[in-house]
Amino acid sequence: MAPNARGALTALLAFAIFATHDVVVKTLGAQYSAFQIVFFSVLFGFPLAMLMLIRDGTPGTLRPVHPWWTLARTAAAVTTGVCAFYAFSVLPLAQTYAILFSAPLLVTVFSIPILGERVRLRRWSAVIVGLCGVLVVLRPGGTELGLGHLAALLAAISSSLASVIVRKIGREERSIVLLLYPMLAQFLVMGAALPFVYQPMPVGHVGLSAAMAAMAFLAAALMIEAYRHGEAVIVAPMQYSQIIWASIYGMIFFAEVPTRSTLLGAGLVVASGLYIVLREGRAQSSNNTPVLRTRSRFETGTFPRVGALLRLRRADTGGPAPRAGAE
Repeated sequence: MAPNARGALTALLAFAIFATHDVVVKTLGAQYSAFQIVFFSVLFGFPLAMLMLIRDGTPGTLRPVHPWWTLARTAAAVTTGVCAFYAFSVLPLAQTYAILFSAPLLVTVFSIPILGERVRLRRWSAVIVGLCGVLVVLRPGGTELGLGHLAALLAAISSSLASVIVRKIGREERSIVLLLYPMLAQFLVMGAALPFVYQPMPVGHVGLSAAMAAMAFLAAALMIEAYRHGEAVIVAPMQYSQIIWASIYGMIFFAEVPTRSTLLGAGLVVASGLYIVLREGRAQSSNNTPVLRTRSRFETGTFPRVGALLRLRRADTGGPAPRAGAE
């Protein structure tokens, strides 16, 4: 099988698992606070993360080189985790994904002040079309907007900010710092909130929380393999397959039928995101490739970031760098 085909198929499997993970989030969200779900997701994810982190033989400390940027990124990841989990709990799956998929468009916007990226007319046009697609999904004035819609928008914004900050500091920060800080912050912040929102969980729901953590790490491991074999310009667009899984899962498990506005808006957002990803895959189209480089999954701080795991694996094996922008 050709490397790009293998990378694409592996990424499709990874995103199918991520979508299944989000079904569990929505199932648990019907009974528990997002703070509680995030806490247990991180709690069960920590042992798996530690197994990955102890492989980092790079000398140094856990003190970040850029403490303020690291703090901003960590805060953004914590915000993304809570907001995304809450949005999945209260909104239809397809609608939530349609809003979250605006993140690559917002990354392009944030890359201007943070990375000094120059965005020309074509990419600006794609951003505007994509954001119009978000408005089509939200239908302001035509539907009642609630906290779930606000949470999804905040998740897209904070995820975009976290991604751009990683582009800015990622070459100088140790991978273990990029991996550990968001998870540790989620554990501490959610743990502090837990006494105020905690609801007793039966064994079955505790098991679902553990399964959710396992699925996140399995999907992350598959994404590493996808980027090892395929070019980022091929692998990254596979993330949009989640909207298909969201529609199927929504109908099967939650009796959700995507509305025409959701499908139309999602189509505009996905088309715009694909254009930006494919354009950044062209030589000399961008100095920073702000969208393409680590485009895999919005960062929630509940499982390690794929780009940092790729760097750890490369350092551990002494192998060549991942192909075309996969850091």
